[in-house]
Amino acid sequence: MDIVSALRAFLRVAETGSFSAAALDLNLTQPAVSRQVSALEEHLNTRLLHRTTSALALTAEGEHMIPMALRVVEAVDALNEASSAETALVSGRVRLTLPAPLGLYVSDRLAAFLERHPSLSVELIFREEPSDLVGEGIDLEVRLGPVSDSSLMCRRIGWTTAFLVAAPSYLEQRGALRTPDDISGHECICYSRAGDGRSWSFCDGSDDIFVRIAPRLVANNAVAVHRAVLAGSGLAILSHILACPDIEAGRLVNLMPDFPPARLPISVVYPSRRNMPLRVRTVLDFLVEAVKEDPLMASASS
Repeated sequence: MDIVSALRAFLRVAETGSFSAAALDLNLTQPAVSRQVSALEEHLNTRLLHRTTSALALTAEGEHMIPMALRVVEAVDALNEASSAETALVSGRVRLTLPAPLGLYVSDRLAAFLERHPSLSVELIFREEPSDLVGEGIDLEVRLGPVSDSSLMCRRIGWTTAFLVAAPSYLEQRGALRTPDDISGHECICYSRAGDGRSWSFCDGSDDIFVRIAPRLVANNAVAVHRAVLAGSGLAILSHILACPDIEAGRLVNLMPDFPPARLPISVVYPSRRNMPLRVRTVLDFLVEAVKEDPLMASASS
């Protein structure tokens, strides 16, 4: 058994939720993909997938296997690249879309990265909503929350951390709040992604708490929300990238620390893992390492 090929098949089935979709992406037949996954399960003496005639789901062992399988496959890919890397030059342009807070975070780190790769250029596109990657020629896109498009490759690289904040000037007029139930009596400034601008979610340590809001101001850019909350316009949920410097300086107040905003996965999506250009792989590796540097994004736990 080619265990690397079997791991690739398992990962693609897990990502797409379908043997047929995985077979299409891997340029194999559905029975071939099924045989590879079955052989992997037999080799590991562990069932990785629950199969029925109408549904497919990961077992607990399958969930546990995914990060290990990714490391193996990526290590093999890195070895293959390294075999020609001594003569290969990282060059060309990479188009990267990402939400504004992460775009600012990445921008702070790009100078040193580009200095190491003088023939590489990066086009940053700040965007809150999903792109048509193929149609727009996007190489990589960072998305927050679940990724529903099974036609794309998806790699989770971290988790969001956010704070419910307000300016001291606003709180002097309207008063503080302690629980999500208190939000209804306040002005809300909402950062809308993909049309979702009417609810906020928080966590009490075990369950998510959803709060319907009637925002006076809705913006599809987090930087605009940041400016509005600094001006004292109301409450807002802000990424720690934007909020932490202002909280530390006293320009914003972290509200309801016992009920932090729910965290979302940070993922990088791209059209295909096959034959990924070295320039794109290099930027992807840079994004992974940049997120790892921030402990509030690197861990799934608060």
